[in-house]
Amino acid sequence: MSFFAPPPRIETTVFTRLPDRFRQPRRTAWSDANRAGQPVDSFLEGPSFDRQGRLYVTDIPFGRIFRISTEGEWEQVAEYDGWPNGLKIHKDGRIFITDYGRGIMLLDPNSGSVTPFLETARSESFKGVNDLVFGPSGELYFTDQGQTGLQDPTGRVYRLATDGRLDCLIGTVPSPNGIVVAPNAAFLLVAVTRANQIWRLPLHADGSVTKASIFCHLHGGPSGPDGLALDTEGCLLVAHAGFGTVWRLSPRAEPLARLASAAGWSTTNLAFGGAEGRSLFITESETGTILRAELPFPGLPLYSQQD
Repeated sequence: MSFFAPPPRIETTVFTRLPDRFRQPRRTAWSDANRAGQPVDSFLEGPSFDRQGRLYVTDIPFGRIFRISTEGEWEQVAEYDGWPNGLKIHKDGRIFITDYGRGIMLLDPNSGSVTPFLETARSESFKGVNDLVFGPSGELYFTDQGQTGLQDPTGRVYRLATDGRLDCLIGTVPSPNGIVVAPNAAFLLVAVTRANQIWRLPLHADGSVTKASIFCHLHGGPSGPDGLALDTEGCLLVAHAGFGTVWRLSPRAEPLARLASAAGWSTTNLAFGGAEGRSLFITESETGTILRAELPFPGLPLYSQQD
């Protein structure tokens, strides 16, 4: 970022926060491993809007899925034995979840049942799936992060074709996290958290990736880039966890804007919503808060929003 002038700062506001009735701070197996044994009352992730404009979010340590109305009212849709992280909605209404310990799961939003969809890759367990996105033809891309990092650069990115074929596109990523796909499926952009980078992965129909490259380097800090989203100008929105910031980067990685958190430092994921799709909603995970910012360009319509 030091090669460019400081980008304009856009303030966020608090749209809503997890109500106190859902907060019971305690230690969990997740917090023992990821928060040094400190008690937690939530850790929100996976924001995604349905066609009615309702926002779904996951709560990793307690296996909960929440649905938030356009007015900011919360309801618990599901609670199950798992660690749900990413969440995306299929065009047919099915809700897909990347569960760290259980693979790809399906949520029935009416009954609240959560059932396995893809638990293994050729009988091998995943390291710990993290985030997911649908391509323009309904193919599913997802990251398998686990505890990978600079000490173990073996994180993976998968593509699940609509015919059920599963391809490992790359297996040398130090902590693959958020993921977006170009509108023409020519490439993926992947947040590589522990390296503080965004990688660009050109895609080929045979399941291969060639000339994988670094789209941009981000500054350091206690964490790194997490959730990603694209807008209609082809710009990339990057939630920088541990810094309380969302960056808007041009298609050539020039920083165009900085969205500053109004609630804390753990800006983990994001989704466009609102009446015209110009509102960006951001999970501030440590405080259980949903932030909102108004942007000049709407988000790129997701697969679930296309007719």
